[in-house]
Amino acid sequence: MWTKLAGVCGAAAVGAGAVGAHALPKDLPDSFREIYKTGASYHLVHSGLLLTSALVLKGRKRNLVCGLCATGIVLFSGSCYTVALTGVRKPYSYPAPLGGFCLIGAWALAGLLP
Repeated sequence: MWTKLAGVCGAAAVGAGAVGAHALPKDLPDSFREIYKTGASYHLVHSGLLLTSALVLKGRKRNLVCGLCATGIVLFSGSCYTVALTGVRKPYSYPAPLGGFCLIGAWALAGLLP
């Protein structure tokens, strides 16, 4: 299950990057372009962590790391995409810190759990 999700996340990250490079509205302010770019960058990097964790880790550790990673991608990158595409920070930016903590947790657990 996790490898399939990682494949979907990775493909979606590449698609989001293409949208950011070629299809964002021309009048979108630079600050919102940067927010979108940050979301796409984190999306792609953490899709790689998700795939690696799905392939290398075992058991409970794999489920915890992959679950945190997937949740973090949705909350952090999803929030960035939504803010950039709507041009509205609040309330759409509220999930980003929780998503960031999930991503931090995924990295920490990947390295710290036995």
